[in-house]
Amino acid sequence: MKILIAMDESENAFRAVEFVSDSLSRDSEVTLFSIIPDTANICDMQSPELTPYFHSQRNAFCSIEDKKKELVMNAMSRAKQKLNDSGFKDNNINIKILNRKKGIARDIIDEANSGYDLIVLGRRGISGVREFFLGSVSNKVIQGVKSASVLIVN
Repeated sequence: MKILIAMDESENAFRAVEFVSDSLSRDSEVTLFSIIPDTANICDMQSPELTPYFHSQRNAFCSIEDKKKELVMNAMSRAKQKLNDSGFKDNNINIKILNRKKGIARDIIDEANSGYDLIVLGRRGISGVREFFLGSVSNKVIQGVKSASVLIVN
Protein backbone atom coordinates (compact mmCIF):
# COMPACT_ATOMS: atom_id res chain seq x y z
CA MET A 1 0.00 0.00 0.00
CA LYS A 2 1.24 3.49 -0.85
CA ILE A 3 0.38 6.03 1.84
CA LEU A 4 0.73 9.81 1.64
CA ILE A 5 0.79 11.66 4.95
CA ALA A 6 0.24 15.38 4.41
CA MET A 7 2.25 17.23 7.04
CA ASP A 8 3.26 20.50 8.49
CA GLU A 9 4.88 21.14 11.86
CA SER A 10 1.63 20.90 13.85
CA GLU A 11 0.61 18.34 16.43
CA ASN A 12 -2.45 17.60 14.27
CA ALA A 13 -0.13 16.41 11.51
CA PHE A 14 1.90 14.33 13.95
CA ARG A 15 -1.29 12.60 15.12
CA ALA A 16 -1.73 11.43 11.51
CA VAL A 17 1.79 9.95 11.65
CA GLU A 18 0.99 8.27 14.98
CA PHE A 19 -2.18 6.76 13.51
CA VAL A 20 -0.28 5.30 10.56
CA SER A 21 2.52 4.01 12.78
CA ASP A 22 0.07 2.38 15.20
CA SER A 23 -2.57 1.08 12.80
CA LEU A 24 -1.34 0.31 9.30
CA SER A 25 0.85 -2.37 7.74
CA ARG A 26 4.56 -1.93 8.36
CA ASP A 27 5.16 -3.11 4.78
CA SER A 28 3.50 0.01 3.39
CA GLU A 29 5.42 2.63 1.48
CA VAL A 30 4.92 5.97 3.27
CA THR A 31 5.58 9.43 1.88
CA LEU A 32 5.74 12.30 4.35
CA PHE A 33 4.61 15.24 2.24
CA SER A 34 4.68 18.95 2.94
CA ILE A 35 3.96 22.11 1.00
CA ILE A 36 5.90 25.18 2.02
CA PRO A 37 5.32 28.76 0.90
CA ASP A 38 7.59 29.81 -1.94
CA THR A 39 8.90 33.02 -0.46
CA ALA A 40 12.38 32.88 -1.97
CA ASN A 41 11.20 34.91 -4.96
CA ILE A 42 9.60 37.52 -2.72
CA CYS A 43 12.67 37.76 -0.51
CA ASP A 44 14.89 38.29 -3.56
CA MET A 45 12.68 40.96 -5.15
CA GLN A 46 14.07 44.45 -5.50
CA SER A 47 10.99 45.89 -7.18
CA PRO A 48 10.31 49.58 -6.51
CA GLU A 49 6.60 48.73 -6.39
CA LEU A 50 7.09 46.97 -3.07
CA THR A 51 6.06 49.15 -0.21
CA PRO A 52 8.76 50.85 1.83
CA TYR A 53 7.44 48.94 4.85
CA PHE A 54 8.14 45.60 3.18
CA HIS A 55 11.61 46.75 2.22
CA SER A 56 12.31 47.75 5.81
CA GLN A 57 10.94 44.43 7.15
CA ARG A 58 12.24 42.09 4.43
CA ASN A 59 14.92 40.47 6.63
CA ALA A 60 12.43 39.76 9.42
CA PHE A 61 9.87 38.35 6.98
CA CYS A 62 12.39 36.12 5.22
CA SER A 63 13.89 34.87 8.49
CA ILE A 64 10.40 33.85 9.65
CA GLU A 65 9.96 31.81 6.48
CA ASP A 66 13.37 30.20 6.99
CA LYS A 67 12.29 29.27 10.51
CA LYS A 68 9.04 27.76 9.13
CA LYS A 69 11.06 25.57 6.75
CA GLU A 70 13.31 24.50 9.62
CA LEU A 71 10.25 23.56 11.73
CA VAL A 72 8.81 21.49 8.88
CA MET A 73 12.12 19.69 8.37
CA ASN A 74 12.32 18.91 12.10
CA ALA A 75 8.72 17.63 12.06
CA MET A 76 9.51 15.40 9.07
CA SER A 77 12.57 13.97 10.84
CA ARG A 78 10.52 13.35 13.99
CA ALA A 79 7.78 11.66 11.93
CA LYS A 80 10.27 9.45 10.10
CA GLN A 81 11.79 8.40 13.41
CA LYS A 82 8.33 7.56 14.80
CA LEU A 83 7.62 5.36 11.78
CA ASN A 84 11.05 3.68 12.05
CA ASP A 85 10.50 3.04 15.76
CA SER A 86 7.15 1.42 14.91
CA GLY A 87 8.74 -1.04 12.49
CA PHE A 88 8.49 0.72 9.12
CA LYS A 89 11.58 0.09 7.02
CA ASP A 90 13.74 3.13 6.39
CA ASN A 91 13.77 2.53 2.64
CA ASN A 92 9.93 2.56 2.62
CA ILE A 93 9.74 6.05 4.13
CA ASN A 94 10.12 9.00 1.78
CA ILE A 95 10.21 12.70 2.57
CA LYS A 96 8.90 15.04 -0.09
CA ILE A 97 8.76 18.80 0.35
CA LEU A 98 7.53 21.02 -2.45
CA ASN A 99 7.14 24.75 -2.80
CA ARG A 100 3.55 25.91 -2.96
CA LYS A 101 2.32 26.17 -6.52
CA LYS A 102 -1.49 26.33 -6.60
CA GLY A 103 -2.40 26.30 -2.91
CA ILE A 104 -1.83 23.85 -0.09
CA ALA A 105 -4.96 21.76 -0.64
CA ARG A 106 -4.64 21.73 -4.44
CA ASP A 107 -0.96 20.81 -4.24
CA ILE A 108 -1.78 17.94 -1.86
CA ILE A 109 -4.55 16.80 -4.23
CA ASP A 110 -2.16 16.85 -7.21
CA GLU A 111 0.34 14.71 -5.32
CA ALA A 112 -2.39 12.41 -3.96
CA ASN A 113 -3.70 11.72 -7.45
CA SER A 114 -0.27 10.56 -8.64
CA GLY A 115 -0.55 6.97 -7.45
CA TYR A 116 -1.27 6.67 -3.73
CA ASP A 117 -3.78 4.27 -2.17
CA LEU A 118 -4.43 6.24 1.03
CA ILE A 119 -4.06 9.89 2.00
CA VAL A 120 -3.81 10.64 5.72
CA LEU A 121 -3.93 14.09 7.24
CA GLY A 122 -4.78 15.73 10.50
CA ARG A 123 -7.86 17.86 10.94
CA ARG A 124 -7.23 21.47 11.74
CA GLY A 125 -9.03 22.97 14.68
CA ILE A 126 -10.81 25.89 13.07
CA SER A 127 -14.26 27.11 14.01
CA GLY A 128 -17.30 25.69 12.26
CA VAL A 129 -18.26 29.12 10.89
CA ARG A 130 -14.81 29.79 9.49
CA GLU A 131 -14.66 26.29 8.02
CA PHE A 132 -18.08 26.78 6.41
CA PHE A 133 -17.07 30.01 4.67
CA LEU A 134 -13.41 29.33 3.91
CA GLY A 135 -13.27 25.54 3.83
CA SER A 136 -10.45 23.62 5.37
CA VAL A 137 -7.52 21.89 3.77
CA SER A 138 -8.90 18.52 4.89
CA ASN A 139 -12.35 19.23 3.41
CA LYS A 140 -10.83 20.37 0.13
CA VAL A 141 -8.64 17.26 -0.03
CA ILE A 142 -11.64 14.99 0.65
CA GLN A 143 -13.53 16.67 -2.19
CA GLY A 144 -10.60 16.79 -4.60
CA VAL A 145 -8.91 13.40 -4.33
CA LYS A 146 -10.50 11.00 -6.79
CA SER A 147 -8.03 8.14 -7.03
CA ALA A 148 -7.42 7.25 -3.35
CA SER A 149 -9.13 6.98 0.01
CA VAL A 150 -8.72 9.90 2.40
CA LEU A 151 -8.45 9.45 6.15
CA ILE A 152 -8.75 12.47 8.44
CA VAL A 153 -7.26 11.97 11.89
CA ASN A 154 -8.82 14.03 14.65
